[in-house]
Amino acid sequence: MVSLTKKSLIGRGIPWSDWWWNSFNYSFAFEGAKNFDLIHSHWTPLGFYFQKFTKTPVVHTLHNTPKKDDHRWEIFDYYKNEAKAVFISKSQRENSPVRFKKNWVVYNGIEIEKFRFNPKPKKHFIWIGRISKDKGVENAIRTAKKMGINLILAGQLQPANFNYFEKKVKPHLSSKIRYVGEINQRELSSFYANARAFLYPLDWQEPFGLCMAESMASGTPVIAFDNGSAKEVIKSGKTGFVVPYLKDGQKNITGLIRAVKKINNIKRIDCRNWVEENFSSEKMVENYEKIYYQLVKN
Repeated sequence: MVSLTKKSLIGRGIPWSDWWWNSFNYSFAFEGAKNFDLIHSHWTPLGFYFQKFTKTPVVHTLHNTPKKDDHRWEIFDYYKNEAKAVFISKSQRENSPVRFKKNWVVYNGIEIEKFRFNPKPKKHFIWIGRISKDKGVENAIRTAKKMGINLILAGQLQPANFNYFEKKVKPHLSSKIRYVGEINQRELSSFYANARAFLYPLDWQEPFGLCMAESMASGTPVIAFDNGSAKEVIKSGKTGFVVPYLKDGQKNITGLIRAVKKINNIKRIDCRNWVEENFSSEKMVENYEKIYYQLVKN
């Protein structure tokens, strides 16, 4: 491994999104491209900008999906005939305004051994994610309040969302609905494993949703709205429930409530088995290696 800095950027107080360091990193990587068989870029569109300057094959994984009116799609469109693109779900590819000439779908994978399987959870429900409007935290709260169930919220609260939290989340916190902040990897396994189910009623087209795979690896089923990749990551009726997003033009909270009432029909071992079969890190690596070999041979 080659690094441009002896200490991690986060440790130095530099955010992962810093363009100066990302540009420097990409420039350095492509300078040495001739020493490698292939470059795998995970930060778009920087990889697109540099790919023309090397004969080394470059493959790009599109981890995030900008909104359709985002100017980044114009850049993606410019490179669509030469860029080799990997989507992280079929839904993400279908929703893409740009049709890349060469593309694949590879699901994200997790290190399953880091998530403890628990066949006997407690009675509370959970929600986890970045505190923002799109992540469905309000929908989870509404469902919990209507049913009188205990709900624990966890996740990162970024400065840009402080106002949203104060107005839309904090007023609903109580002895039954608690926010525990951002939790680390060591705490994450128990957070998932002890829950009866994970409420994840998203308001946007989530391209994958690692937290859903992590939850099911712990044996905890997921209840989600039918947005983005939910139908691909959750086997509805077997590892959780995928609920229609709208009913009579309104968010289908009634559907979420029905799913919560049926959660005991889900066998937790089925959740674990589903992730082992489809979303392990080994499975992801295997699928990426198939793409690597195709590109290197050509």
